[in-house]
Order: sequence, then structure tokens, then C-alpha cells
Amino acid sequence: MVKSAYIHIPFCKSKCHYCSFVSFPILERKGAYINALKNQIKSEYRGEVLETVYFGGGTPSLLSIREIESILGLFTIKNGAEVTLEVNPESVGAEYFQCLARTPVNRLSIGVQSFDDEILRRIGRRHKSSDVFRVIEEARCAGFNNISLDFIYGLPNQTEQSFITDLNHAAILGVEHISLYGLKIEEGCFFHSQMPQNIADEEIQAQMYLSAIETLKGHGFEHYEISNFARGERFSRHNNNYWKNQEYYGFGLAAHGYVNGVRYSNPINLDDYLENPLRKDFSRQLDEQEKLEEEIFLGLRLKSGINVGFINAKFNIDFEKKYKEVLSKYMLTGHIEYKNGAYILTQSGILVSNIILSEFIE
Repeated sequence: MVKSAYIHIPFCKSKCHYCSFVSFPILERKGAYINALKNQIKSEYRGEVLETVYFGGGTPSLLSIREIESILGLFTIKNGAEVTLEVNPESVGAEYFQCLARTPVNRLSIGVQSFDDEILRRIGRRHKSSDVFRVIEEARCAGFNNISLDFIYGLPNQTEQSFITDLNHAAILGVEHISLYGLKIEEGCFFHSQMPQNIADEEIQAQMYLSAIETLKGHGFEHYEISNFARGERFSRHNNNYWKNQEYYGFGLAAHGYVNGVRYSNPINLDDYLENPLRKDFSRQLDEQEKLEEEIFLGLRLKSGINVGFINAKFNIDFEKKYKEVLSKYMLTGHIEYKNGAYILTQSGILVSNIILSEFIE
């Protein structure tokens, strides 16, 4: 039973220099896009009661309140569901939050990236650090009590100390959730063709990440997933659905979904999506081995790890026997540990997780 839906809003006022996501500053096409999006939802959504909805982007806070309501009105949403809207600090104000609080949206994910205004300028962000303080205060006054902040580490001219200072600022602001992402310069972004100077290498990024773990732990955050930290068990329920390998809808340009054992992705070309929002660029029915491998990849992202009893029952296997060689290898090196009936990546294991996960592929 599908209980979650992701909705992609690909519009921005301008493109950040590090961004390779499917997004673009052509707001004049927003109306046509929303019509296509609604047509996809009406055609593919089967009426399940949803427990999480997530508006990602792009900049979803460029949607008007009426547009958000018209989209959410197409779903049956459970009382107490988690409904998240990604927000860029410069795109919203107090009146927006006051109106937003009257919709089902009850969680905000704010793209901060850094509190250093010079770094923000260098990476092409439109906001300043003062905008972040303002929007958090305005959101609180409107009644929002579940706020997440996103940060990037390894940015141009960013030091380990300045990054930790950013996290201390965030903790003092009293937010419930923080996500951390190491800078990755990929094809399709401005920095790929105009490589910035003074960016951290992998070793320095790793040290920044480890320092962040200790800093946030000291502020009462639980490190519950590789990139995510929460206070008071305010885990991202929507993202937890991904990591627990549950099914979900993906609506909108370039969105991915997983329904009835089928992984799919929508068109990445805007004209193609507007012409036929029901078309898929990719669609594949997973076999049992692929489902097992995804369970392992996703489960090892969580600090709770892979529960042996659960995975054995779900896939009718002996996990420890099937993967004895790789488990023994990385337990010996200290990259994997066994705790409370589950196999878990240690901090050193997280740093080389891609290498470890590749060895679970048959």
C-alpha cells in the first residue's frame, strides 16, 4: 500500500552554481506545468490515504498558497500526516507562512547551505544569512514547529571551523532537524565548467563530516541516517519511507516513484512532460534479488542498520550466511558492527559506504 507521494516543482528564480538538479528559472511556464502535474496525479493516484507528502525542487515555495491547496486537494491525506514544503529563504515572508499554516503543510525544509554571506554569494544563492533568521522567526510565529535546515560542506573558502560555526548557529535557533550534504560538482552545474578554487578535497570533507556529527550530538541531535540529524525524534517520516524501502508515488518532472514493485522515473525534459505527463523515461519491475539489494543499500544508510530477523523473514533468506564473506571482511576492519540484532555501518564505514555497498551486489 502506497502511503507517500513526492511532488517535484522544478522552478527557481535563478540556478545555484553547484546545482545539477532538474530545475530552471522559467517561471512563465509554471501554470502549464501545474496543469500537467495535476493531470498526472488525477490519472495515477489511486486514492490511498497518504501519511507523507513532500514538495521538492527547485523552489516549491515559489508556488502560491492557492496552487499548493489545489495540488493537495487531489489527495486523501491522513490526519497527522507529515506534509513538507522545501523553502528558499528569500522567496517567502510572514504573510506567506500565515496562509501556509492553514493548509495541510506542517513541516518546512529550508535551504540554508551556509550562514557566511560571502560563501552564499560565491555559490549563487539569492539569500543572506539574515533571511534565514527572519524566515525561521516568521514560521514559528505562524505556528510551524517542525523545521529542517539543509547545509552543504566543502564549499569554496569554507573551513572546518566556519562549517561548525554554522551548525552551532543552527542549533541555537532551535530547529528540529538538520541535513548535511558534501559538495559534489557534477555535470550540468555552473561549477562543472567554472571550477571554483579553495574547495575541500575528500579527506577534508570527511573530517568536516565527522566534526559535524560530534557537534550536533553535543546539541542533542540524534544521527539517525548518514546525512540526517533530528531532535526529539523529529525524523523525516517521508525520507524514512524511502530508507525503509517502502513504495511511494513520484509526481512531476524527473520525479522517481516505486509502485507495485516497479521503479520508474518521469521525463526530465519539460516539453516532453507538458506534452504527456503520463510518459515514463524509465520503468522496471524489480526481481527479488534487486529488491533485496535495495533493502541492503537503504537499510545501511540508517543508524538502526539492517535487522537480521526482519530481512530474513521478508526475503526468506539467511542474511548472515548469504553475505558471510563481506560481513566478516568489514567487521574485521571495523567498518561494520553488529548491535541489537542488526548490522550497522560504523563512522569509518560511513566514509567508505559506496565501496562497502558495492560488495553486496551479485
